[in-house]
Amino acid sequence: MATKKIAAKSVAASVTPVHALPSYLDSEHLGPWGIYLKQIDRVTPYLGSLARWVETLKRPKRALIVDVPIEMDNGTIAHFEGYRVQHNVSRGPGKGGVRFHQDVTLSEVMALAAWMSVKNAAVNVPYGGAKGGVRVDPRLLSRSELERLTRRYTSEIGIIIGPNKDIPAPDVNTNEQVMAWMMDTYSMNVGATASGVVTGKPVDIGGSLGRREATGRGVFTIATEAAAQIGLSVEGARVAVQGFGNVGGTAGKLFSEAGALVVAVQDHTGAVSNDKGLDVPKLLEHVAKTGGVAGFKGSESISTAEFWGCKCDILIPAALEGQLTKDNAGQVKAKMVIEGANGPTTPEADDILQDKGVLVVPDVIANAGGVTVSYFEWVQDFSSFFWSEDEINQRLIKIMKDAFAAVWQTAQQHKVSLRTATFIVACTRILHARELRGLYP
Repeated sequence: MATKKIAAKSVAASVTPVHALPSYLDSEHLGPWGIYLKQIDRVTPYLGSLARWVETLKRPKRALIVDVPIEMDNGTIAHFEGYRVQHNVSRGPGKGGVRFHQDVTLSEVMALAAWMSVKNAAVNVPYGGAKGGVRVDPRLLSRSELERLTRRYTSEIGIIIGPNKDIPAPDVNTNEQVMAWMMDTYSMNVGATASGVVTGKPVDIGGSLGRREATGRGVFTIATEAAAQIGLSVEGARVAVQGFGNVGGTAGKLFSEAGALVVAVQDHTGAVSNDKGLDVPKLLEHVAKTGGVAGFKGSESISTAEFWGCKCDILIPAALEGQLTKDNAGQVKAKMVIEGANGPTTPEADDILQDKGVLVVPDVIANAGGVTVSYFEWVQDFSSFFWSEDEINQRLIKIMKDAFAAVWQTAQQHKVSLRTATFIVACTRILHARELRGLYP
């Protein structure tokens, strides 16, 4: 009897599909990775013969988890957990930011890496997707502790990054200085200056003009293109922005300069509004001085719930993922949602907004300005020839407009949402490259 039971178990195991996903990659599990998998499921019917390769998109190529020990200023030793995930490199080296945040998880970094694969393919730059992070609240670290954390993390992931392998960039709570430390650490470890190992660096050590404002400028450019398609004039339009840092602040400034009214802004400190339009330059100064929008003179304080339901034409979530959910999507009064953040809208919220007739322009096209100018920076580092800011902005705007036109055409052709259309364009490019390259060995 025992022999029969063992045999039966072996047979059962042998018929399990070899492509079955491990339980932690199941799309039914909550979290950013589960959201990404649902998005891939939605696009699969439109991939034609390339659908045979779709499992490629559901598995990261490489995920590295590292311990990051550092000596604190008081002499104690603290340990932090770090990640670097390379989702897909069929079209080129991995590319994606590094975030320092107390809520960073492997699921989040995997999803962000996957969205980078889609984003890079959507704007047709020759990169794959990658992402990194350290689970830490950087506000609790001194500058010297932050430097030690950055350098140790860079050394730990140094085995998989490089100018032709995987190129990190700034993300949440990281900036030009962090990138300078990363570049220097990697360069010291390989024995030669390698300016192309990261992007988003200070201009004085190989950074690109226009990089800091690139994501926000891309958001504004895409919003302008989308508005034209639905007959909405940007001049006089009412805009609400969640998050008022590099992305949201730059986008808000450009909208204001174009004659739009930024009527509400929300960040981690609170939410403020002014029905006649906030003074954006002064609000940016206030944020720079105080660290947030709360308490800004010339505005009234509103709740987060009131922010999502404010009367506006364009809503820009430019903070963190998972902000628009089934619980608040029904409150949105905007005609368009332009995703400045990565993954700010859940699939359930997507469906609610679509049923309400709200045009959602997804992150993988709307906030691709940053990685586009990162590509310019990488190219300039390799050639040691740098462009003017006007040249960079002109090239950025052209790429963003061309990318949006391709996505819009695909959406009209298949009668699908812009998110699905962007995934169709991007996943087709990724899987076509995978098919052309084949499997080795």
